[in-house]
Amino acid sequence: MITTQGIKKSFGSLEVLKGIDLHIDKGEVVSIVGPSGAGKTTLLQIIGTLDRPDAGTVCINGIDISHMSNKKLADFRNQHIGFVFQFHQLLPEFTAIENIMIPAYIAGASHREAKKKAEELLDFMGLTDRAGHKPNELSGGEKQRVAVARSLINQPAVILADEPSGSLDSKNKEELHQLFFDLRNQYGQTFVIVTHDEQLAGITDRTIHMRDGQLETLGELGKLGILDKPEEL
Repeated sequence: MITTQGIKKSFGSLEVLKGIDLHIDKGEVVSIVGPSGAGKTTLLQIIGTLDRPDAGTVCINGIDISHMSNKKLADFRNQHIGFVFQFHQLLPEFTAIENIMIPAYIAGASHREAKKKAEELLDFMGLTDRAGHKPNELSGGEKQRVAVARSLINQPAVILADEPSGSLDSKNKEELHQLFFDLRNQYGQTFVIVTHDEQLAGITDRTIHMRDGQLETLGELGKLGILDKPEEL
């Protein structure tokens, strides 16, 4: 599903990623954890085609995206990758259903197609009655569910989430975390989640530990810096 080889990235003299080799299978829910400055978000942005590595390759669904033009990258991103951010990034002037429909419009879907898909996702999220509400009329948990629905509308190969529950209270965090697994079970969705939330990391299929731009290795338990479950320590 996702394979990176030798990913390096520097900003000026600061080496942020120092050669990342990683593989994530289809249908996995994987968390990436580590201290601030470890390179987690930079790695997520490179996987998501929002930034380019200085060296190395990224393959998604068997497609090497490393040398695509900016135009092809934008098209690939729209069709194959969904994003969920900490602060949802909904457009305030549009309703919930309109926010969800925007990526479908960009992909060339008709209004009828986009609306049908958006209505199905709102129903799955339990937000049908909130379809006509603008973001300032939604709770924090509702906004983040709308953001998740928006990320799913083009049926992407992978959802990349950066601190998705960081701005939510405990109840909404738990509901959002469960939603990720419900979506995986319903749609076979793959999730790669950067998080500082120990509860979320503890329930994902695998936890990838990063420090100083590298994957941490923990002997035989942590090949490629990956632990199957935290309790195995």
